[in-house]
Amino acid sequence: MKLASKFLIGIAFAILGTGTALKAAPSNKQLVIATTQEFESLNPLLMSMAASNYISLMVDRQIVLIDSKWNFYCELCTEFPSLENGKAKIFEEGGKKKLRAEWTLKPGLKWGDGKPVTAIDIKLAYDVGISPNVSVPAKDVFDRIESLTVDAKDPLKFVTVFKEARYDFYQLTWNPIPSHIEGPIWEKTKGQMGAYEKQTAYVTAPTTPGLYNGPYVLTEMKLGSHVIIKKNEHFAGKKAEIEKIIVKLIPNTQTLEAALVSGEIDMIGELGFSFDQAVEFEKRADKNKFKTLFRDGLVYEHVDLNLRNPILQDLNVRKALLHSIDREKLAKALFAGKQQAALSNIHPLDAYYTDAVTKYPADLKKAGELLDAAGWQMGKDNFRYKDGKKFEISIMTTSDNKSRELVQQYIQAELKKVGVALSIKNEPARVFFGETVKKAAYPALAMYAWISSPDNPPKSTLHSSEIPTEKNNWSGQNSGGWSNKKVDEILDAIMVEFDFAKRKALMAELQKIYVDEVPVIPLYLRAQIGVIPAQLTGFELTGHQFYSTVNVEHWSLSSVKSH
Repeated sequence: MKLASKFLIGIAFAILGTGTALKAAPSNKQLVIATTQEFESLNPLLMSMAASNYISLMVDRQIVLIDSKWNFYCELCTEFPSLENGKAKIFEEGGKKKLRAEWTLKPGLKWGDGKPVTAIDIKLAYDVGISPNVSVPAKDVFDRIESLTVDAKDPLKFVTVFKEARYDFYQLTWNPIPSHIEGPIWEKTKGQMGAYEKQTAYVTAPTTPGLYNGPYVLTEMKLGSHVIIKKNEHFAGKKAEIEKIIVKLIPNTQTLEAALVSGEIDMIGELGFSFDQAVEFEKRADKNKFKTLFRDGLVYEHVDLNLRNPILQDLNVRKALLHSIDREKLAKALFAGKQQAALSNIHPLDAYYTDAVTKYPADLKKAGELLDAAGWQMGKDNFRYKDGKKFEISIMTTSDNKSRELVQQYIQAELKKVGVALSIKNEPARVFFGETVKKAAYPALAMYAWISSPDNPPKSTLHSSEIPTEKNNWSGQNSGGWSNKKVDEILDAIMVEFDFAKRKALMAELQKIYVDEVPVIPLYLRAQIGVIPAQLTGFELTGHQFYSTVNVEHWSLSSVKSH
C-alpha cells in the first residue's frame, strides 16, 4: 500500500474570517473547500491522515501518480524504466534475483522558492524513509529498495536497485523533499529516534515556499482550523487557474451542510458528506449552484481486531462476531443499498478481486454455537462469561462522525443479541490515528477505512513485518498485529511475480485466508463523494488514494463572475 489512507474527524471548527461582511462568490480568485477530517503536518513522508494527503496533492507532487482512469503515469520523471526500453534490468547477485532501474527527472522542475528539484531531493526522501529512527507509515515503499544512487554527472538522474526483482518497481509513489531545506535538519536529527518528526520544517516553518513543488504553496496553516494555499509561480507544469484556495475544517457534518448552503464555503471534497447525507442533499440542492458527484472507489470500511487481546485470539470468537453482524442489513439501512457490504479487503472493481471466499451470513444461532465452543457461556443477565469474566470489549473510531456512530450503535445492538457487551469510546482523529491506531493502543476493536491505489497487494497492512512496535518506532500499518506465515509467503511471492495471471491466483489465495482467519471485520465499500460549484470545470473524482486534488491545476471557475 502506498499510502493507506484513514478517515479522520477532528477538533472544533474555528470560523475563518474573510475580512469582508459579504463572502465573494466562488471564482478563479478564491475557492473555499471544507473537510470534516483533520489534517496534520504536510511532510509527505510522515503523513497518515487522509485530509493531509488531500491537501498535499495540491502543494506537492510525487515521482509517479495515478490518474482518474487508474493508470500510473510519470509526474516528475520523463518515462518509466522498463525491461522493454532497457532502463530496467534483472540481474542475479548472491544467488538472488534483483532489479536495477534508471530514472530521469523532467528538466525545469522547481521548488516553490525557485530552487531546482533534483535527484538529490529524491535521495534525501529515501534516506529518511528507510531510517529506523523515523516513523514512516508506508515503510515498505522504501524498504523494498536496496540502494538509491544519484548520477555523479547528471543530478536529474538516479538509479534504484531493488532487493528483489519486483513487478511493481516502476511505482515510485513517493515525494522528494527539498535537500536545501530539509538536508541540514536531517543531518542534525538522523541519529535520534523521533527527532526528525519534531524538527522538520514542515512542522516548524510550514509556510516556507521551498517545501513544495506542486501547483500551489502553503501560505497559512492552523491545525484544527484551516489552511490557505496560493498559486505557485515556479510550478513547472500547467499553471493553476484558481489563485487562492482555502481548506477549512468543519468536523460536524450538519454544520458542514449549513455552511455550504449559506455560502460560507463553496465546495466539499471527498472527505466530507456521508453517503446518505449526500444523497439527501442532492435531492434538495439548487442544481444551478451545486453538483453532487459519486464514484465507486477503493475505500474499505472495516473494524480492526487487536489480536493481542486474549479474547480476540480465539478464531471461534472472531467468526462469531462476524456472524453476529448483519452487514447486508447495515448497508441497506444506512445507504439504501447503494454501498455494498464487503466480503474482504479487495474491492470488486479491483482486477485481483474474487468472491470465491467463505461467506459469513448473519446467523445468531451459529454465532452462539461458536461462542459456546470458545467457552463463553450465557449468564442469567443475558451476557456471556468465561472463567467468571464477562465478555466485554470496546470499539473505537473517530469522534463526531454521524455515520460511524450509527454503525457503532448498530454493531453494539447486534452483539448484545449474542451476549457480548460492547462499549463505545471515540477520540478526535489526531489522537485516534496519531496515537491509538498507530501504536495499536485500542483494547479490542477500531473502526476506520483504508483507501488504496489500484494494483496494490496489501503488504503494508497484512505482512507480519509491518506490525508497528515500539522497537521499529511504530512503523508499518498492520496495527491489528495479524501474523500468518503463509500470508507472508504469498505477499512476498506476489511482489516478485511479473505474470499477472499468476499474481491474480496468489491474490485469490490470500483473500481466502484473510476471510477464513478473520483478522478484521469487513463492513462495507464506500463511494467517493464530492459537492462542487455547478460551474467548476476540470474536477474529477478518482476512486483511489490520489484524490481529485491531484488534478487541481485544471480546476477552473472562469465562467463565474466575482463580486
